[in-house]
Amino acid sequence: MSGFDWPVLMRAGLQGLRLPPEVFWQLTPVELRLMLGQAAAQGALGRSGLESLMAAYPDNPQQRHEGECDE
Repeated sequence: MSGFDWPVLMRAGLQGLRLPPEVFWQLTPVELRLMLGQAAAQGALGRSGLESLMAAYPDNPQQRHEGECDE
């Protein structure tokens, strides 16, 4: 299951927004939500989320450790 209600999304994009099919299928889910006026589902990134991202994607890939961040 994809987690997307495709019939509803297609109706909103193709009928509601009157997007051509090729434009609709090139949109990301976030872009479609913005076009439909829906706010983002998540709030701002917190400190722990930032630290997790920094550990997973360090500026220097040689610093990468399993879920840890060198300080």
